[in-house]
Amino acid sequence: MIPAATADADTSTAPAAPAAGGDEPVRPPEGDDGRRSLPAVVRRRLSTVDERLNPYSWLAAIVVTVIGGILRIVNVDRPKGYIFDEVYYPTDAWDMLQHAVEWDEKTNGPAYVVHPPLGKWMIALGEQIFGNNELGWRIVGAVCGTLMVLITARIAYRLFRSVVLSGAAGLLLALDGFHLVLSRTSLLDIFLGFYILLTFACLLIDRDQRRTRWRTALETGFDPAKHRRPRFGFLRAVPWWRLLAAFFLGCAVGVKWSAAFFAPFFAILVVVWEVRARRSAGIRRPVARGIVGDIGWLLLSGVVTTVVYLGTWAGWFLTDTGYFRHWLADNGRAEPPVLGALINLFHYHQEAFGFHTQLDDKHTYQSWPWQWLLLGRPVAFYWNGEGNCGAPSCAAEILLLGTPLLWWSFLPALVAAAWFGIARRDWRAPAILVPVVAGMLPWYYYAIADGRTMFSFYLLPAVPFLVLAVVYVLGAIMTPPEGLGPEKSDRQIVGAVVAGLYVLLVAACFAYFYPVFTGQLIPYEDWSSRMWLGPRWI
Repeated sequence: MIPAATADADTSTAPAAPAAGGDEPVRPPEGDDGRRSLPAVVRRRLSTVDERLNPYSWLAAIVVTVIGGILRIVNVDRPKGYIFDEVYYPTDAWDMLQHAVEWDEKTNGPAYVVHPPLGKWMIALGEQIFGNNELGWRIVGAVCGTLMVLITARIAYRLFRSVVLSGAAGLLLALDGFHLVLSRTSLLDIFLGFYILLTFACLLIDRDQRRTRWRTALETGFDPAKHRRPRFGFLRAVPWWRLLAAFFLGCAVGVKWSAAFFAPFFAILVVVWEVRARRSAGIRRPVARGIVGDIGWLLLSGVVTTVVYLGTWAGWFLTDTGYFRHWLADNGRAEPPVLGALINLFHYHQEAFGFHTQLDDKHTYQSWPWQWLLLGRPVAFYWNGEGNCGAPSCAAEILLLGTPLLWWSFLPALVAAAWFGIARRDWRAPAILVPVVAGMLPWYYYAIADGRTMFSFYLLPAVPFLVLAVVYVLGAIMTPPEGLGPEKSDRQIVGAVVAGLYVLLVAACFAYFYPVFTGQLIPYEDWSSRMWLGPRWI
């Protein structure tokens, strides 16, 4: 039997116990272990995943991760030479190993760059181990892309409590050509997506942990009618996973500033989850009773994010050679030891921000956000028409293209997920959709407001959540609402067959396009047959 993937918490329309309107608290009898037996509605609303109960969930996650790792790591050093924007980041990373900052070989001085250092430091880690070569440039990105498959599978299990859906989520991400290409290329976006996904995973664990504490408090005698909040103790009251999420968000901003778009959206999720947990526990006025603490922890999380972000600039701070490192002194102004460095860095950020806002040069492969989910304009990373493929004319290309069948499912999946979330009052729908909005909406603003040059790979941080939206809908099809009687088992079987066929078709589609994801030399006619949208994909 397929585990249920419908709403598991915060979904019942029944009131919490005690009701928020001021009813007397429910006082269920105590069990043999001294704990109170909570009403079913309270247990359901405060339910979480106990991962120790199902080791098969880890087995499924590991299997799909191995598949993703083989696809991403094997022959990652091919093709040889720099492809697309590898002309920038691997060379910056190698220079950082020598000088601790980006370097301009032509002027023998610091280079002016407009992205923070962490992504290049991660590339530099591979170069430090394997040398300044293709394997060194790309290996860390491939590893991070592989880990994203694992994290996505674990997030899916925590959301859906289903080994089948967990494995499907990881497998679909592993078989996405868009994610595969960026995992095998030394660009910054794979690191950005990696840290954003880690941030969300930590917030999800934080949600479960906080709800578990509320349930435990109710079981051990906490009375919401008499007390404002349980006494968890200082160490247990600290939302450690939330602070770890803030750490990873700081790392994400240290890769690309666009990670900051996710901060307000994640903050809203956290506050909503906390309010709903208090309401489920029977706290009267759940918003007012905890909002000060919620905001306080968010402010502390913001401090953690800021400190971590500044830490990614350690090479710039600890040397005297970074660009604008002594901007104040160079302009005849006083430069205090610590404050002066921060002012100089702030000036650097002003200049870099100005560069980004004026980035409107036309590019062959630029695209608009409304084209991305439709695969309206993929980016050609590599092209080679030479070599022997057994045909008169050959072609080898790396095209940043999502697996078409999967990507053309994203839009209907988003609509369906929103519908199921409303119809079933399921907290997981907004949990999935909010990061998608965070990863896409700001780019719509920049496209409309100033026509900034942008590319489809800006969407990478949202891709795992788009996959989760597809899996969410598959789960909703597989597990129809309660109350269908004998029809339910039949619909579950049909839903499982439909979901299985869909995953198989995605796998077949991925296999068909695999040559243009990895730059394999194939007959020109075979390459041309894969250009389904004609000139838009060339």
